[in-house]
Amino acid sequence: MTTKEKLIEVLAEYRQLGIAAQIDYDKFYLYSLITHSTAIEGSTMTEIENQLLFDEGISAKGRTIQEQLMNLDLKKAYEESVRIAKVKTDFSISMLKGLSSIVMKNTGGIYNTLQGSFDASKGDLRLVNVTAGSGGRSYMNFLKVPSCLADFCIKMNERRLSLGNGNDIIAQYLLSFDAHYELVTIHPWVDGNGRMSRLIMNHIQFEYGLVPTKVCKEDKADYIQALIDSREQGSTEAFREFMLQAHIKNLQQEIATYKESLDEEDRESGQKTQKVDRKGGQKTRNAILNLIAQDAKVTSTQMAESLGINRSAVSKHLKKMQEDGIIKREGPDKGGKWVINAL
Repeated sequence: MTTKEKLIEVLAEYRQLGIAAQIDYDKFYLYSLITHSTAIEGSTMTEIENQLLFDEGISAKGRTIQEQLMNLDLKKAYEESVRIAKVKTDFSISMLKGLSSIVMKNTGGIYNTLQGSFDASKGDLRLVNVTAGSGGRSYMNFLKVPSCLADFCIKMNERRLSLGNGNDIIAQYLLSFDAHYELVTIHPWVDGNGRMSRLIMNHIQFEYGLVPTKVCKEDKADYIQALIDSREQGSTEAFREFMLQAHIKNLQQEIATYKESLDEEDRESGQKTQKVDRKGGQKTRNAILNLIAQDAKVTSTQMAESLGINRSAVSKHLKKMQEDGIIKREGPDKGGKWVINAL
């Protein structure tokens, strides 16, 4: 079985299980995309920390303002991307600069060069040459960036038009992977190119209603090597293959977590039931934290009713989060309150 055939098979199981129909699934999946994308750029924020930051405005202890702003900005950029993807907005330099200005709003700055000044926080294209780290390969000369970016937009629009509203899922994914590779190769901005390239990849996937591809922080080394291999080979095949395999692996993990949550629910109830925890382990804990943030005196019974799972499952999650130091209980069981510890 080829990698492409395997992806189709895994996607079929993913859809059959109805994983994407979970309560708040889109929100939590988006938070995961953001967390991993910024982690590749050095952020140490966890998914739970981002969920509390995004939903409740609770800052994470020990995290810099810079990395928290990076995550907040990327969230806003993704929200704008989802909005314009729904109406199938054509690619243009102004569209890309607009998204970049959101990505870099609070972490970009003004650069003064011999060629003039440019503002990264406004999505301005770079007026300097850049390299891939210390001793790394130089990206294309900045003078070529505007014309190459214009060509990129034309090519993306032509390929999007040729695909139309068809059902060739593999072709749609390959288009998104190619967009990622080509944009990061052009490297239009002085900073934020990685985040923008992954955002644009997901943007195309949003447009076609695909399950978005996540580049996990644990795969950073292989991810960068795939980009290097494709660059050296003058072909996108190495990067395409990496992305296909990474997407399959992540989907399989989602499926395994979901099935585990069903089995756990069955064991706790002592019988097969249709009333299952549709958030899965980590997603359920995130939802419980959200309920506590809204009402510190919320009871486990109220949590169970709100989440549509049994009370014993909620109690198990509460115990685990207390053991992990995420939350603590103040006061008696009746009349006391939950406290979210500074993360």
